[in-house]
Amino acid sequence: MLYATRYLHVQPGVLGLVLGIGAVGGLLGAATTKRLTTRFGVGRVYALSFLVFAAPMALVPAAGGPHVLVLAILMLAEFISGFGVMVLDISIGAIFAAVIPDDVRSRVMGAFQAVNYGTRPLGALLGGLLGTTIGPRDTLWVAAIGGMTSFLVLLPTPIPRFRMPTADNGEAPAPNESEDLANSTA
Repeated sequence: MLYATRYLHVQPGVLGLVLGIGAVGGLLGAATTKRLTTRFGVGRVYALSFLVFAAPMALVPAAGGPHVLVLAILMLAEFISGFGVMVLDISIGAIFAAVIPDDVRSRVMGAFQAVNYGTRPLGALLGGLLGTTIGPRDTLWVAAIGGMTSFLVLLPTPIPRFRMPTADNGEAPAPNESEDLANSTA
């Protein structure tokens, strides 16, 4: 937001519209995740959504030219990134529901959220330090490239090959069967 308003000269109200376009991407992501995971597999969709979420953010420091082009680039980045983050969140929720036993799910989710949300203040401090040291534009490049590496980290793991477990009769497994089925398909 700071970069968009101070360096790209986007007015605050227009920036709200840009961010709103990201929400539309999120709605589209939520509406299509089931079809995507059914067709391509939840693990593959989850892994690719890291890239779809992070890669468009490289458009922000790359934005330049006429003001209308800058706004179009920012809207495109927000739309695609919003789509990617929603697909990412929904697919990991489905994976967690399938493989984490009911009796420990709340503890696992608590630990997951502590790491996920607990590291954000550290990232904000690091971003502020980098922004002060190397400038906002270069910091955005570092963030975009760093975000895209999460996709590369997942590639050699079993996650991209993960498929949702199914019972032999084609029905969804009962909650207590999830762990055994997930272990046999992973």
